[in-house]
Amino acid sequence: MRPIIGVIGGGQLARMMIPRAIELGFELRVLAETEGMSASLAATAVGDYTNVATVLEFARDVDVITFDHEHVPQHVLAALVEADVSVHPGPAPLAVAQDKILMRQELTRLGLPVPVWASVSTAAELDAFIADNGGRVIVKTPRGGYDGKGVRIVTAASDVADWFEAGDPLLAEELVSFTRELAQLAARRPSGEIALWPLVESIQQDGVCAEVIAPAPSLPAPLAQAAADIASTVAEKLGVTGVLAVELFETTDGTLLINELAMRPHNSGHWTMDGAVTSQFEQHLRAVLDLPLGATAARSPWTVMINVLGGPASGTIAERYPLALASQPAAKFHEYGKAPRPGRKVGHVNVSGDDLDDVMYRARAAAAILKD
Repeated sequence: MRPIIGVIGGGQLARMMIPRAIELGFELRVLAETEGMSASLAATAVGDYTNVATVLEFARDVDVITFDHEHVPQHVLAALVEADVSVHPGPAPLAVAQDKILMRQELTRLGLPVPVWASVSTAAELDAFIADNGGRVIVKTPRGGYDGKGVRIVTAASDVADWFEAGDPLLAEELVSFTRELAQLAARRPSGEIALWPLVESIQQDGVCAEVIAPAPSLPAPLAQAAADIASTVAEKLGVTGVLAVELFETTDGTLLINELAMRPHNSGHWTMDGAVTSQFEQHLRAVLDLPLGATAARSPWTVMINVLGGPASGTIAERYPLALASQPAAKFHEYGKAPRPGRKVGHVNVSGDDLDDVMYRARAAAAILKD
């Protein structure tokens, strides 16, 4: 019998699993939050992923449950495990991805490089941390933040007075001096096999990933090895299964610090859809089913991924395709079926080739047609 994979969450990550599941002969079912979401092509159920009964009913006939996002509450994950449902990644590693303070605690426990940080519960504690760390720091809400949301640069505790009103601790971190942001993508199957893709550079725009260059240019071999070692350690020691993304800072002194973790396919890995032997979406499906992992080598010397943020000011992406396809025939376009909105990820473009400047130019030109 063909394996049945249940995906909780109906966003674009679930959408991009669909073609690979079809090609591999797997059945993919999606529990979408609402009708008409990005992954509606495979949405066999619509319901509240925070409701135990809804999730258990969805999981009743699947072989494994995995996720489009990391927001499923721990009590729901525990109910799945208690019902003997295979869940990948499991509740323990997902808890680390769900809570940035716990993430920092676990990474520190493992001896991995992270920014100077503290959990602060009062304005006085935050002001003391600010004074000890140069007068300007990063503050994050431990839960729910993404794409720049729930993150502020502050010089005084009063800058996050509204966040303190909730009564929960906040994560304070030093303002890291870095030269660029990198991302190491890995995958691990339950039986322990780990595969890693080339280290990439990510370029942010207003806290959102705008561009990815694979592999990261001008990369010293020791730095690439350090990133691979970090991701392998995180995957193994935290028991991560499926795709793992480790977002990193390359500091001005040439070392790495871990910024964030994501335990699912990730924006920094979209380039693999056209630029790697095995895409992150195929690999995730293989991993959660505990099947042998695919090769992760790059198909071309360079691949550039450009996010289409916001979409066209008028009309639809489909209306722009004739011009985009004609002007950039080597570009690969991926559209998410989402309504345009300022700053929203509505698609991405991949271009591969031998010359990085040419690849970057063609990728940017293709994406610009879809969003200008």
